[in-house]
This record gives sequence, C-alpha cells and structure tokens, in this order.
Amino acid sequence: ARMMMMGMYFMDDVPFKTVYIHALVRDAKGQKMSKSKGNVMDPLDLTAKYGADALRFTLISMAAQGRDIKLAEERLQGYRNFATKLWNATRYCEMNNCLSHEGFDPQSAKYAPNQWIIGELTRTKDAISKSIEDYRFNESATAIYQFVWGTFCDWYLEFTKPLLQEEGSAHAAEIRATTSWTLEQILRLLNPFMPYITEELYATIAKREQGDRLLSSNWPQYPESLAYPQATTEIDWLCRIITEIRSVRADMNVPAGAKIKLLVKGANASTQERLKTYEEIICRMARLESIGMSDNVPKGAIQTILDETTLMLPIADIIDLDAERARLRKAIEKLEKDIEGIDKKLANKQFVDNAPEEIVEEQKSRKVEAQEKREKFSLALKQLDAA
Repeated sequence: ARMMMMGMYFMDDVPFKTVYIHALVRDAKGQKMSKSKGNVMDPLDLTAKYGADALRFTLISMAAQGRDIKLAEERLQGYRNFATKLWNATRYCEMNNCLSHEGFDPQSAKYAPNQWIIGELTRTKDAISKSIEDYRFNESATAIYQFVWGTFCDWYLEFTKPLLQEEGSAHAAEIRATTSWTLEQILRLLNPFMPYITEELYATIAKREQGDRLLSSNWPQYPESLAYPQATTEIDWLCRIITEIRSVRADMNVPAGAKIKLLVKGANASTQERLKTYEEIICRMARLESIGMSDNVPKGAIQTILDETTLMLPIADIIDLDAERARLRKAIEKLEKDIEGIDKKLANKQFVDNAPEEIVEEQKSRKVEAQEKREKFSLALKQLDAA
C-alpha cells in the first residue's frame, strides 16, 4: 500500500498493476516461524549455506496456490544438488566437445534421440510459459526440473554417451551440436528461476560479447516443426522398456552388476525393428546380456507386459527364488502389522483430537506409503510364484 501511494504521489503513476500474493512460509512441521519458538530460518543464513539459486528455486517450487509453504532444509539440499547436476552436465558437455556449435538448425536433426530431445524441450518450454502466464510458478519450476534432471541428464546424455566416444560415429557431429543447442536453451529457460548459475555457465560455455546476458535476452520461441511426433513415440517406447526392465530387476532384488537375458514374445514388426535399432542402448542401460525372441516362457522367468509385447527375464540362475519369496512374505507381514498399528492409532479419537495436526498427518502418510509398498511386494511375490 505504501509503495502504491508513494508511486502515485511522486510519479503520478502506479508502480505496478499486478500483485502476486503467496502463502505463508512456515517451518518443516507447518508451524508459524517465531523467535520465541526458535524455528526461524534466516534467508541470509540459508543463502550462505545453500546458495541464492537453491533458495530461490525452493521457494518457487513450493509456492502452490492456496497452500502454505513448509520450508525444510532437505528441500534446499535437493535443489542445491540440482544446481550441481546442471554444473556437472555442463562440464560433461565441455569435456566431450559439445559446446560452441554455432549455427546449428534444430530443424535439420536426423537422428531420432536428437529429434526427441528437441521435441521434449519445445513441449517443456510451452508448459513453462503457460504456467508463468497463469501465475502457477511451482508448476513451471517442476517442468524445468524434470526436463533437466530426468529427460536431458538421465536419458539423453546416457543414450548418446557411447556414440561420442566412438571413432567415426555417423551421429557424433549431430549429437554434439544438438547437445550444445539444448544446453543453451536450458540455461535460457532456467534463468528466471536460477539466475546466478545460469548466467555463469552461459558466460563460460562459449565466447560471449560484452554485455551479452541471459537477463536481457528474449524468451525462446520455437517453430511447430520441432515437435517431432514420430521420434517422440519411438524414444518414449525406448524409455518405457528400459524403465520396465529396471523395475523388475529392483522388485526381484537382482544384483545391480548381474547381466540377464531378455526374451521377447508377441512383438509386432515395429517393435522388432525398434529392438534391433536400439539393442545396444537397451542392453547397456538395463544391464542385459542379450535380447532374443521366444514363443515359450522359460522356467524361472519373470514376465511383464509392454504394449503388445511380453517381456521375459529368466532370473532363476541369478537369484534364489525360494529365498526371495520368503523375503517378500516377511516384508509383507511386517507392513501389514505396521498398517494395523497405524489404523488403531487413527481410530483412537483421543489421539486424533489431542495429537498435533502434523503428527496425525504423518501417520496418514505412513499408512499410504506402507500400503503402496505392500501392493508392490505382493505383485512381485505373485510374479515369482508364477515363474
């Protein structure tokens, strides 16, 4: 109100026409901060410990409309790690000569993973722009976070890593140019959320003219031709098959270093072509020994379905199936006891009425988590019984 009145008095104009009112910032337990409680989190201390970018991104990512912010240092640590992830990704690009590829036209990309990352970037940019226009800043922060950490670092860089190290790779030059272009676009999109690290990286990844700053640059605009729907469908399938195999390995407690065979049943012509094209990537990222076709289900094989295809993973020679069944049954029994104990607490009116709200919510969250684990272990046990 004072700023509005002073602006009108001295400048004969309103200083701003849009005001964004965020919710209260509380401590990790949802309590209001006060010196008497000793739960005040000083922004200057947090900035010194985690960095201004991490604090800024944390507050933006948690600023959901109509919900108070429960500020915990664990979230700050997580987003500091996100900044470190971006820094390390840039270092990786620098070491693999994936910087300073001027003049690259993303519409000229031919290699499917390159088309895919370009298409994903354009969709992420659209999601960020829409969220900012709607004042849903937390959604825009989530969109860029998921793209950088998941899509770009965990998938695209892992897809293309071996090709950059191969002598005479047909796709290496295009991968380097695509990686360079994508990284620069990431810095542009992330700049409003993490201005310091993005400006620093932008200044160092290539020789920039004096005064060339992200702060004064235009917001990225991409033509519709960069959507690449065919590549999106193809590489999304690649991500899903790798994720499915990894999930089975984790559920069955298969050692991380053990390589197993993948047998495929019922694959159509398109899937068979994809398996042939991306066999090296699938085997490397899912820790497989080989991929083959089979109409028969081997004894001791875990089955899972992906689209029209049955994926079969023979694990009888890798793990002790009986011991794994016993482990899962024991884990399920423990979870059922935990759920029963929580139900008794929540059914106790005295506990619900007298316990602090955050304690009651914690019990409810623990119950949901235990139920999800029980369902997961029960499914794994069912798969083992069918093997």
